[in-house]
Amino acid sequence: MSATIAPPPEPNVHGTNAEAGLSSSDASARLKQFGRNAMPDTTEHFLPRLLAKFWAPVPVMLEAAIVLQIVLGDYVEAGVVAALLVFNGALGLMQEGRAQATLDALKSRLALNASVRRDGTWKIIPATDLVPGDVVKLSLGSVVAADAKLTSGEVLLDQSMLTGESVPVEAGPGLQTYAGALVRRGEAVAEVTATGVKTKFGRTAELVRVAHVISSQQKAVLRVVRNLAGFNGLVTLFLIAYALYIKMSVHEIILLVLTAILASIPVALPATFTLAAAIGARALAKLNVLPTRLSAVDEAATMTVLCADKTGTLTRNELKVTTITPMADFDEAHVLVLAALASSDGGQDPVDGAIRSAAQDKSITDAPHLVKFIPFDPATKMSEASVTGTDGASQRVVKGAFAAVSRLTQPMPRAATAAEALEGKGFRVLAVAFGAAKAMGLVGLIALSDPPREDSAPLITQLKALGVRTVMVTGDAPATAAIVAHTVGLDGPTCPAGAIPSDVRPESFAVFAGVLPEDKYKLVKAFQNAHHTVGMCGDGANDAPALRQAQMGIAVSTATDVAKSAAGMVLTSPGLAGIVAAVKEGRVTFQRIQTYTLNTIVRKLATVLFLALGLLMTGHAILTPLLIVIYLITGDFLSMSLTTDNVYTSPIPNIWRIGSLTIAGIIMGCGLLIFCTLVVAVGIYGLDLNLGAIRTLAFLALVFGSQTSIYAIRERRHFWQSRPSLWVGGSSVAAIAIATVMAISGLAMTTISAPLVITILAAAIVFALLLDTIKIPIFARLGIV
Repeated sequence: MSATIAPPPEPNVHGTNAEAGLSSSDASARLKQFGRNAMPDTTEHFLPRLLAKFWAPVPVMLEAAIVLQIVLGDYVEAGVVAALLVFNGALGLMQEGRAQATLDALKSRLALNASVRRDGTWKIIPATDLVPGDVVKLSLGSVVAADAKLTSGEVLLDQSMLTGESVPVEAGPGLQTYAGALVRRGEAVAEVTATGVKTKFGRTAELVRVAHVISSQQKAVLRVVRNLAGFNGLVTLFLIAYALYIKMSVHEIILLVLTAILASIPVALPATFTLAAAIGARALAKLNVLPTRLSAVDEAATMTVLCADKTGTLTRNELKVTTITPMADFDEAHVLVLAALASSDGGQDPVDGAIRSAAQDKSITDAPHLVKFIPFDPATKMSEASVTGTDGASQRVVKGAFAAVSRLTQPMPRAATAAEALEGKGFRVLAVAFGAAKAMGLVGLIALSDPPREDSAPLITQLKALGVRTVMVTGDAPATAAIVAHTVGLDGPTCPAGAIPSDVRPESFAVFAGVLPEDKYKLVKAFQNAHHTVGMCGDGANDAPALRQAQMGIAVSTATDVAKSAAGMVLTSPGLAGIVAAVKEGRVTFQRIQTYTLNTIVRKLATVLFLALGLLMTGHAILTPLLIVIYLITGDFLSMSLTTDNVYTSPIPNIWRIGSLTIAGIIMGCGLLIFCTLVVAVGIYGLDLNLGAIRTLAFLALVFGSQTSIYAIRERRHFWQSRPSLWVGGSSVAAIAIATVMAISGLAMTTISAPLVITILAAAIVFALLLDTIKIPIFARLGIV
């Protein structure tokens, strides 16, 4: 008798023997060919970040001033300016480093492993060592480590973090699954089809890498520097021309130009933006919001539209029983209790878990006794239980897809209509049947859905009150998305399926459903092209490109590491309250930065014009480079205390109105210029002071006038309507005290009398009161709020 010899298993598309898997040598060769199963590290290294701090408009201007001072032999002044330059860079690096360190701590976890068949045996290896062609086992609770096609077995896959679909999918032989999916039920064997950047979501990683938007903060700094450099450059050219006309020596002209350059540079402006954002970030951290990019704090103030993912963001990303439809002779309690008998206890199947949770508080007097539970069978699309009734008779409970269960019972048109209506609304519908094996009856229908978070509707209401429009962006089906949107208060049309129009506006639709990761990315860019500041809130890998592209990307606390890495803010506690907190704190930060920016424009314009008028009045540079450096310390750096000031926030999104700020700065700068010029004029024509004393007067006029004008500038109404912070008050006292002591003692300048110093200070206070009166109509006219 001859035996039948089974043919050896055929190799798959990658040349793998399904029974033996890859050999170790073949796997090693493929690892070299395809690379590791990991996304490349896109974290910017320290050196490029360090160089970036010293290669920008303001640092370059300071570096030019340092070189000029060294050439002139003014090593002390050069050292002071160099210290200011290093302070700026170090502050930025320190704050960025703290945010990155916190994010790294959030991301730290045990390395993911995979069960793989190598050399004919199953073994556990790091997921990063997987290669195309590997045969892997997908087990209950495991995470799919690479793109793979199932070859045998049945599993229930939760792909919500990848596709946005809230309901798990049944997967059998031939179905493709993707890295990051979670196995909720069953066991299967699969062949790896792609790893690392070659996976389906390698494209998502590439979108994250290329996504970039220049922050409003960066644009504001560049425009301020550009405007000041342009205007002050013209004034400096006039200074040179006039100095040549009156035949000043070359050495004096160089000192004059150096003084003008130092006076023109907004030295502490970038550092102040960073410090203000860092202070805002620290306040948000106390509210369980971690800003990973400091610019996101400022962008929160200007955000006009929030794109919110549905699954896991506006919803819980967990199935709940939503609707129960009992049939005749049954009630909701009977439907749930019987369904629970046909559900696994303690497993990871989210459907069974939702049903057992809903049935916990239900009880019926005629509940049957469970004899045997038969788990869900993907082939029949049902699970069932053998039970005994109160009369001791054997009976059967079946739970599963309506089409499958209804075949076991008598046709019921009412049930079919109800199931069709529920499915049309996006619910997952299960039917429950009960009775003798040959005479079962339909007990009822159970509809499940992923319910919204309790705080989703309040979030949307609060954002609307703050002038921020919310739209839903999801990979889920339009019907399901529309139901959730209506529940949370997003009433409006749903964008038709297909490619998202490049000219789409947030006002056009309330819901964008069935979108891919690249569609979310394109939608954010489309809104940005329409001049909106866009926020994006999500939790999955499919949200990462949009999170990176948005000016304010927000990852919820349950987000994947990929989403957290891409976002500018991470919510570190459950719920969405942190989004509203971020908007409010961002607007506080914006007001502080806006005040400092306006103060900078006023002082820089007034100082350079004051140099020009001083040259016309005296024929000499009215300030020396050393006095300007001291003025920078008392003005630019001590005024950084404005980042702690008490401010009122705007009820609508803020807008950087650099043009309006410049006009207001020119007007108020002219006021400071008039004050300083009058002080010097009194010294020249009334007191007949020498050049050294006049320079001391000029220095004091600038310091006192700048410090008192801060109190007019910081408040959009009259200065007494809000109290400055202790840091603001303390820095003003320190600046005035430094200038007073130096003037009276003759340190770095010519000595003048104490009564004269006090008189200048009193005049500065009067000037600030006048400035406070005229600034209100100016601010109102220019829309500075």
